[in-house]
Amino acid sequence: MTPQNPNLARELSLLLALATLWGSSYTFIKIGVETVPPVTLIAARTLIAGGILLAVLRHRHVRLPRDRETWRRFFLQACLNSVIPFTLIAWAEQSVDAGLAAILNSATPIFTFLLTVLITRHERATARKLFGVMAGLAGICLIIGVEALGGLGGSLMAQLAIIAATVCYAGAAIFGKNFKGLDPAVPAAGSLISGALILLPVSLVVDRPWELAPSAASMLALLALSAFSTALAFTIYFRLVQTLGSVGTTSQAYLRVPIGVAIGIVFLGERLSSTAWIGLVCVISGVAAMTIPRRGEYRGAKRRTSMRARFAEILWPY
Repeated sequence: MTPQNPNLARELSLLLALATLWGSSYTFIKIGVETVPPVTLIAARTLIAGGILLAVLRHRHVRLPRDRETWRRFFLQACLNSVIPFTLIAWAEQSVDAGLAAILNSATPIFTFLLTVLITRHERATARKLFGVMAGLAGICLIIGVEALGGLGGSLMAQLAIIAATVCYAGAAIFGKNFKGLDPAVPAAGSLISGALILLPVSLVVDRPWELAPSAASMLALLALSAFSTALAFTIYFRLVQTLGSVGTTSQAYLRVPIGVAIGIVFLGERLSSTAWIGLVCVISGVAAMTIPRRGEYRGAKRRTSMRARFAEILWPY
C-alpha cells in the first residue's frame, strides 16, 4: 500500500524524522568501528535491519515479490543505497571524525540535482530548487564554521570515499523511483536483505567475525544503527521518494548537519558558534525551497480510496 493522499505537513515531519535517524548514524558508526571491522559492521547492520523489516511485513501480511526482475532491482538498489556507501563511510570513519563525515555526505542533494538535470530529467530544475541547493550549502558552512574544514587536507582517501558514498546515495534516490506502486517497506526490506547476501560472505572471508571481541558500546551502537537508523529510516525514505521526489528527499542531508551538531552538544559537550543559528535558518529555508510544492501540486495525486485502505494507512502510516 502506497501513500495515496500525501499530506504535506506529515511528509515534512517524516523528512525531519529521517534526517534525525540518519544524522545519528554517523555517531553510531564511529562507536561501532572502534571494535568491529567496517565490512562486518555493515553486514550485521543490513542483516539485522532486513530481519526487522521482514518481521514487520509478515505481521502485516505483506509478501515480498518473487519475480526475478524485481529482485534484480533490489540488488541494484542495495549496491547504491547500502552495500557501497555504508561500507565506504564505515571504513572512512576509522580515520575521519563523524562530524566531518556528515559535512561531506551532506552534498547528496547537489549530486541528485545535477543527475536529474543532466541525465534522467524526471524532475524540473527550477530556480527555487537551485536556491535551495545554494541556501543549504551556505547554512552548512555557517553551522560548521570554516575552521572545521581544516581537516580536509588529511585522510584524503577516506574523505574521497565519503564523497563516493554521497554520489551513490544520489543515484539511489533516483533509482528508488522504480519501486513506485510497492509498499514502502517492501523495497526497503528487499534491498537490505540483498545487501546482507552480498556482504556476509565477504565478512566471513575477510574479517573472520567469530574471532572478534566487540565491546558492549559497539554492540549497542550496532543495534541502534540497525533498528532505527536503517530499518525505520529506510521505510520512511522509500515513502518520501514517492511523495516528495528524489531531490526533495535527499534535501534531508541539510538537516543532518545541525542535528549532528546538536548530538555533539548533548553527548560530547561541543559548543555552537554564534553564526550557527543563522546557518540553521538557511538550512531550513533551503529544505523548504526544495520540498514544498507549488499550490495544487498534490491535488493531482489525490485519489479516492476504500475504507480498508484508509484504515490500513492509519495503522501503518509509513
